Amino acid sequence: MAAETPIRRNVFVLATCQMLFGSSRTLLIATTPVIALAMGYKALATMPAALVIVGTAIATMPASMFMRLTGRRLGFMIGAGIGAISGVMVLVAIVRADFWLLCLAALTYGVFAAFGQYFRFAAADTAPQEFKSTAISLVLTGGVVAAFVGPYLAATGEDLLATGAFMGSYVFLIGLMVLIALVLSFLDIPNLTASERAAAQRSLPQIMAQPVFIAATLAATMGQGVMNLLMTAIPIAMVEADFQFADTAFVISWHSFGMFAPGFVTGNLIKRFGEVRIIMSGVVLQLLCIGVALSGEGVMEFWLSMLLLGVGWNFAFTGGTSLLTTSYNPAERAKTQGAMSFINYAFVAVVSLSSGALLHFFGWEWVNFSSIPLLAVAAVATLWFALSRPPAAPAPA
Repeated sequence: MAAETPIRRNVFVLATCQMLFGSSRTLLIATTPVIALAMGYKALATMPAALVIVGTAIATMPASMFMRLTGRRLGFMIGAGIGAISGVMVLVAIVRADFWLLCLAALTYGVFAAFGQYFRFAAADTAPQEFKSTAISLVLTGGVVAAFVGPYLAATGEDLLATGAFMGSYVFLIGLMVLIALVLSFLDIPNLTASERAAAQRSLPQIMAQPVFIAATLAATMGQGVMNLLMTAIPIAMVEADFQFADTAFVISWHSFGMFAPGFVTGNLIKRFGEVRIIMSGVVLQLLCIGVALSGEGVMEFWLSMLLLGVGWNFAFTGGTSLLTTSYNPAERAKTQGAMSFINYAFVAVVSLSSGALLHFFGWEWVNFSSIPLLAVAAVATLWFALSRPPAAPAPA
């Protein structure tokens, strides 16, 4: 029981950090397209949100290897400091009406996000195998509160300071970074021991050639890609459909709720049904999201499609993350997690950068249609893995 206490405390600490991280990310995603539009950059309005993903992709592997040397707690604290700097940069960009500084700030925030996206992996570092999927999914539940806190802070801060729209929102973002650093003081994850560092390791190409790595990475990457493709476009799509920012904040809140609320049960569902079935359920839900989005452009259609998108992402992403933890030993942990994260966010960066152009030149319908091939890749990779792995040994009589 004593051994379980730090594990469960770590899960709670990391879930709290995930909540604060998610709040800041939702705040940024909801506001930067609107800020960019106000600066007169209609075709590039989604670029700052996309550059968050670019920054994350660039920093994922360095962040993972850095934390291998310094430990999780210090690495996460340094990441939070970088996030605070990005908030200050946005404030300056708003005052100066400087679109390119806004883009640089978003790229810098992406570096913080590279550290933050390891919160879920950190929960599995010291957890026993039977608790790993539950630990991962419970950390992601931190996003449930973030689903409402982020948009609320974005909307509350829109006119809070007379010096510029949304400046108050980014004062809140800086405060969230400070809270993350404070909460992390309670994290207790030992760094790798000398023997674990010296343990035999396979090369990264050998690890990545495993069917389990390929399936886990493609499931998480395609699910994340579809989620970002649609979520990055949704603020602009709703502005062009003549909705107010409050409507956009409402839709994004429920999308984020759908992303993280299932975390209370996803881990148990994985233990009961296995990663493959959960991933495939996520793919189906995201296909349903596309169907709803194509059925109309009212608030109800935007709301329901984004809710389904969030739940589908949770199943695919959590299932893929849980599956990946079976592909490496402790000594291989940093480079394997870093490789998956780099592939994930490099692909998602390309998708997010394409989102604004697709929406501007082809419209909301084609943004949705372009998601279907990505989901097909995830489904095929997952089924291939399921068919290629050896059958489980029968239970003893």
